[in-house]
Amino acid sequence: MKHHDSIAQAEAKMTKALKQLAKWQLSAAPINYAIAYEYISEKNIPLITKIDQHLFNHQHLDNFIIEETYQQYILGQSEFRDEMFDDVDKVTNQVKDTCLQSTVQSQQFLENVENNVGVISNGNDEQQQQAINQLKQAALKFKQQQQKLTEQLLAAQQKTNALKHEFAAARKEIYLDPITRLYNKKALTKHFEAWVTEAPDRQIAAVVINVDHFKDFNEKFGSLIGDVILSKIANKVSNYVGESGLPVRTGNEEFLILLPDVEMNIAGEIAEKIRQGVEKIRFISSKSGIRLPQMTISLGVSEFQRRETLNTLVKRTKKALFCAQDGGRNKVAIA
Repeated sequence: MKHHDSIAQAEAKMTKALKQLAKWQLSAAPINYAIAYEYISEKNIPLITKIDQHLFNHQHLDNFIIEETYQQYILGQSEFRDEMFDDVDKVTNQVKDTCLQSTVQSQQFLENVENNVGVISNGNDEQQQQAINQLKQAALKFKQQQQKLTEQLLAAQQKTNALKHEFAAARKEIYLDPITRLYNKKALTKHFEAWVTEAPDRQIAAVVINVDHFKDFNEKFGSLIGDVILSKIANKVSNYVGESGLPVRTGNEEFLILLPDVEMNIAGEIAEKIRQGVEKIRFISSKSGIRLPQMTISLGVSEFQRRETLNTLVKRTKKALFCAQDGGRNKVAIA
């Protein structure tokens, strides 16, 4: 019962959320239901605004916008997660520093004890000898305790490091599209801003990719098969780009590649290789064994101009994409 609703209020919201899903023609899947529940609760204004704007422009909600909205407005903003990750880093470093400091203090104490034992040993008095024995026992006990403490601290450090690796993996997930495993818009913005801040004159080529007639394919074969197709195409894109660029899923059937330090003609060659690679993929239904229609892509290529925004770069690259589509699709057009 979110927001401390009463049982009656919660039941009313559940009913309202299900009606909203029916209106949107979406199934009652967990993510869909979460979006609908937040929407009808009328408290998550950014989520409501995003949904309304998308419906105004596109008349329907697709899987991409649902997943993107869920990650952005329900799972939480990335800056809050970054704070959590930073806290883990601080804990890890603190444990490490404690281990080092404890070891140094232990060594200093033992050196001090050994020096004092040497001084006391010069006397022959029985009481001095007894004090020496007691001091030795105390030193041995301290050493054992110190070793145990060090082992505990090291174990804690290992656990914290393991947790840190888990959070690092989670941090990476924030910037990945769940279906294609390509980067998402959040990662796109982050990388682009970092590149142009570091080097305003940096050469960056851009490639926009659109899967030809994907909407018709999705309506005929369903979104599940459509997601598989997108995943295979994305894998082909990622293989051709490798470590030289940033492949991003920017829309339901749309991708964008940023290629830093790559000239326009080279970007055009990469785009053509991707086009040919996708054209050669043969899709077969795993359930029926039926061969699915051949899929093709259209691509537009341009390059970053000094001081322009990411949005301007994408719009200009899309104009090249539209030329490829107007020219019959399954083509590469360069701005």
